[in-house]
Amino acid sequence: MVVADENHITVRRARAADGVAVAAIYNEGIAERQATFEREPRTAEDVAPRLVSDSHPALVAEAGDEIVGWAWLTPYSDRQAYAGVAEASVYVRVGARGRGIGTSLAEALAAEAERHGFHKLLGKLFTTNAASLRLVTRCGFREVGVHHAHGRLEGEWRDVVLVERLLDPARQAQPP
Repeated sequence: MVVADENHITVRRARAADGVAVAAIYNEGIAERQATFEREPRTAEDVAPRLVSDSHPALVAEAGDEIVGWAWLTPYSDRQAYAGVAEASVYVRVGARGRGIGTSLAEALAAEAERHGFHKLLGKLFTTNAASLRLVTRCGFREVGVHHAHGRLEGEWRDVVLVERLLDPARQAQPP
């Protein structure tokens, strides 16, 4: 799968060799304290298994020969009833934000998720992360609710907004 957009951004399946760039972008998000409860920097070895998963795809966005963003799916639950549900994550390099890269990644990830048989994507976003909330709204997610005091970061309780996007055929089964 390779998708190019009008901004000369190419989105493709991730490879193990992308681990250094993906970890660097992830570490920017960890350091900002606005996108994840993670606190410790990640290495290429930490992210490599997610990049090459057969069941839960990972994508990268490239501008020229530089990886400027990534997206991946992770299992929602190990219970069989939820096999078609995945949690979606999208991260964009700080210096590349505001150019539509997150939107390109999110849309490509949803399409790839459908190809892999998923019917629903979930996200948990800090209530203070306005940019991510705009992204998921733009990409067809709806707000389900708020988990109050969902986790602690830097000693402070943080709330998260739960969002979901139904994919085919679940979307088609919804009443108008």
